[in-house]
Amino acid sequence: MNSSNATESGGIVVQCRRPDEASAVEALLATHGLTGRTVSTRKAGTAATYLHLRLTEAALQEWAPNHDTTRLRERMRLDVRHDIAHLEREILVALLASPVLFDVPSRDELLAAINIRRNIIQAGHRTALNFYTSKADRPRDCWRHDEDRGFVVLPGIPLIDALVKATQPACGGKLYAFSCYRATEYVIMLGIAQELANCNPPLLELLQQQCETRIIRSGQFHDVFLHEYGSQDQPLPTHYYVPGDRLWFRNPDEASSDITGYEGSWVVYLGGGLFTNFWKRDQPYTLSAKCLEIYHWRNGTFRNSAGELAMDEAVVEQRVAATLADPAKTASILQQMMRWREPQGCYGNGGCIDTTREAPRWVCPGTGNLVLPLI
Repeated sequence: MNSSNATESGGIVVQCRRPDEASAVEALLATHGLTGRTVSTRKAGTAATYLHLRLTEAALQEWAPNHDTTRLRERMRLDVRHDIAHLEREILVALLASPVLFDVPSRDELLAAINIRRNIIQAGHRTALNFYTSKADRPRDCWRHDEDRGFVVLPGIPLIDALVKATQPACGGKLYAFSCYRATEYVIMLGIAQELANCNPPLLELLQQQCETRIIRSGQFHDVFLHEYGSQDQPLPTHYYVPGDRLWFRNPDEASSDITGYEGSWVVYLGGGLFTNFWKRDQPYTLSAKCLEIYHWRNGTFRNSAGELAMDEAVVEQRVAATLADPAKTASILQQMMRWREPQGCYGNGGCIDTTREAPRWVCPGTGNLVLPLI
């Protein structure tokens, strides 16, 4: 989602180019029981009516005081396990609670954004992988490895099926090797592709061709598929997350951050105060658990037989368990870790919380800004 600089009002602005579009957006709020819980103002422009929506001050203080969205599910009594509409409501309310102003180019894009985030969350819950930083594998009946281009989808294999098979093993199935960064890319691409099948099939076909030629990854993935909001100068609140966001927890310990794969941790926010754990999908992280794990990476660091820095995950788990048994120590570590991270290359008094979040780009015909390189 595109965003302007932080404002006192925040929330979202939907550009409404059709006469009925503003009413349709307000009907969406009513469907989710948000009439009376939002402030809605209209401003006429030359080509569109701009509908600005945000939570009322009373609703913001009740549901997300100080823009803390990690307890929305609890405070709104949402049952996402049994009603998918409750998950969509959590997504919408988190957007309305935003401290920065999101500029949404149409009502259809707002619906697609909610759907993509829902898809990403569902995929995040189902994803189970093996963590490796130096090797990777994929199901051979869907993927092939190219020395120059990495893994690509086999011709004729639907992209959605290939992504599901690589990340969501059937009961007792093989777990494929991923880094956390690559895992978030596959989960996000899957969520986008599933929505493209409904709202923009021609773009899905282009994405299929792209992935049969070369999978977009790393920095280019960020540039093509995602928009970053917040900044180092204007950081987002430490407890503000929209379900479906991708974010990075930084390792603030200089020594252990030299281990490949332990510079930080890439995750997807699942809502309900939980973050993806691709290695133990039935144990998603809380914010506190993720901070404690990263803190104790410094205690799991050792040199292996080759003299290289490595991580002993068993030691990390033991240290986390011991810390949790000591409330005073837990509070002390969390006070340190739940600070904003320092700029890249700086180590001192910063924590592990990033100042920004990453959200999927727009995808609908006529308003989308997801442009594929088709290399």
